Order: sequence, then C-alpha cells, then structure tokens
Amino acid sequence: MSSGETAAKDDSCQKMPSTRSKSIDDSRKTCWVCFATEDDDRLARWTKPCRCRGTTKWVHQICLQRWIDEKQRGNSTVKVSCPQCNTEYIIIYPELGSIVYILDVLDRLIYKVCPFAAGGIVVGSVYWSAVTYGAVTVMQVLGHKEGLDVMERADPLFLLIGLPTIPVMLILSKMIRWEDYLLRLWRKHSPKLPFWSYFYPELGGGILPRVPTELMPMADPISATRVLCGALIFPTIATMCGKLMFGSLHSNLQRTVLGGIAFVTIKGALKVFYKQHQYLRQAHRTIQDFPEENGQEPAQ
Repeated sequence: MSSGETAAKDDSCQKMPSTRSKSIDDSRKTCWVCFATEDDDRLARWTKPCRCRGTTKWVHQICLQRWIDEKQRGNSTVKVSCPQCNTEYIIIYPELGSIVYILDVLDRLIYKVCPFAAGGIVVGSVYWSAVTYGAVTVMQVLGHKEGLDVMERADPLFLLIGLPTIPVMLILSKMIRWEDYLLRLWRKHSPKLPFWSYFYPELGGGILPRVPTELMPMADPISATRVLCGALIFPTIATMCGKLMFGSLHSNLQRTVLGGIAFVTIKGALKVFYKQHQYLRQAHRTIQDFPEENGQEPAQ
C-alpha cells in the first residue's frame, strides 16, 4: 500500500466518527413544545407532522394536541399550521355516527346563519320602529282622530313605504345647516353695514386680528347624537309651539306647521347670534405673559 492510500484511509477513519455522531444527533428526538427528549419519557408518543428538520422535526403527540387546542379555541374547523415551515397539520377525527353527524351539520348551519338572522332582526326592528314613529308623528301633526282617519283611508303599501320615510326625512333635514350659510354671508357683508360699529365698537371697523379655526359640523359623536335627537323630537316641539303661538287657529296641521317654522326661525337666529359672538371671542383672545415671581427671570 502506498503512502497516499494510507493517508486517505486515515482521513476517512477520522471522518467516520463525526458523520456517525451527526446521524445520532439527528435521530435524537426532542419535543419543540416541552423540550423533553425520548430519554425523559420512554412511553410518550412522538410524531413528525410537518416538513421541519432538525430540532423541530419531532414533537410529543400530547404536546401538539394541547398546542392545537390553544390555536383552535374550541372550534375544530379552524386549520392549524406549523409555526416554522407553515405546513398545515393533517388532523384526523374519528368517524361520527349518523345522529352525531346530523347534529354537527345543524350546528355548523346555525353558526353560519345566525349573523345574517341577527342582522335581519336589527334591520326589522329599526324599520318597524320607524313605521311606529311615522304613525305617531302623523297623529301628532294632524290630530289624533284626523291622523287615524287619514291612515285608515290610505293604501297599506303606501303606509309601509311612506311612514318610515318620515324619521329619515327629519334627520336629513336636520343635517342641512342653513344657519352656517347665513352666518358666512353675515360675516362677509356685515362689516360694510353702517350700524356694524354701533353693535360691535371693539372691532374697529370690522377688522379682525386673526381668523379663528372653527369646529367642523358632525366632527364628534356628540354632534351626531344631537342631530338625531333634535330631528326626532322636532314634531313634538312644533306641535307645542303651534299651540302656544297660534292657538286661535282651528286646524291642527296649520298650527303645527306655523309652530315649526317659528321655532326653526327663532332657534336659527339665536344660534347665529351665539356662534358669531363665540367667533369674535376666539378672534380677539390674547395670551398673557407668564407672571414672574419675586423678580426672577424665566428659565432659558
């Protein structure tokens, strides 16, 4: 045997132990959930459920079952995958009997149908509430007896379509902020009027030191609820104002209409007046210097 062959044989002998030890390490089972080895529990069942290799190849069957339970959270239809290689686990359940199978199908069907049924119930409740509100509004505006007579003579289909539109139209009309348009015109043209300096002498000819930033309409949830409540209570307020201001009229409809117009006009004028004063207060605000104590200079 030549010296070269002897050296190659010696090298192969030196490499064999390392290769063997590597194969032994790869065959050593370690659970990636509890980190226990097969030497810790000889009776434990092992499984390799995915494409992982190395230390994450093997896992205890019971540990993987607990881990899948945490992911599914009681819903056996949820698919679970390996967190390392994203391989979906093949989960096999025992076969169900005919009765249990029917109950399982019914349970899944109810689970899928319930959200749509709940949405239908909510929509139906809102619709019939709108119908009831519309009927009450008709009796309130026309009078109890006259309102009932009108609804009895009307077509039922017309009532089912027309009555729910009453609260919708009230809400939409409440969202028309005509006071803001009037206020913009007032701010644009009022400084040119001769009596402007008489009412606001502190403005000095209507010149503002700055233009303040105003809150946009419907910018917060409170404004939305205020619009909703104001729209739905408006027929009652119009009826009360009609009885107080126009009690001499015999027609309940005329009293309510005139009362509503008077209420909207008075409220709009007061709202314009209030907003304008708040606008002027914001425009003329000043920020004072911080008061110095004991003659000390402020910190730089």
